[in-house]
Amino acid sequence: MSDIWGYPATAGHTAGTDLVGYKVEATDGSIGKVDKHSDDVGSAWIVVDTGVWIFGKSVLLPAGVIASVDNAERKIFVSRTKEEIKDSPEFDKEKHLNNPDYHEQLGRYYHPHHK
Repeated sequence: MSDIWGYPATAGHTAGTDLVGYKVEATDGSIGKVDKHSDDVGSAWIVVDTGVWIFGKSVLLPAGVIASVDNAERKIFVSRTKEEIKDSPEFDKEKHLNNPDYHEQLGRYYHPHHK
């Protein structure tokens, strides 16, 4: 299941690129902007500030759901729908950023749909 926590080789992300502020697009529309991200091997992710879309909540997305990164447009495209992202396990910045149990739960949630 570790591949869900790594950027796909085809995504075009270069480790070390600052993604904060990039807009994030689901397959069916915008979901917000990157608030934090990690390039850690085996634990790469982005935290998306959803703004008004999910009432000011943030979501953590494993790097494996990222389809592509457009550095020129400062956009990240993810291979999930807004509904799939909205229904993901609830994220709490204080408790979940580096919590292995939460990462495992999230990995199970996103991995079945992984292509």
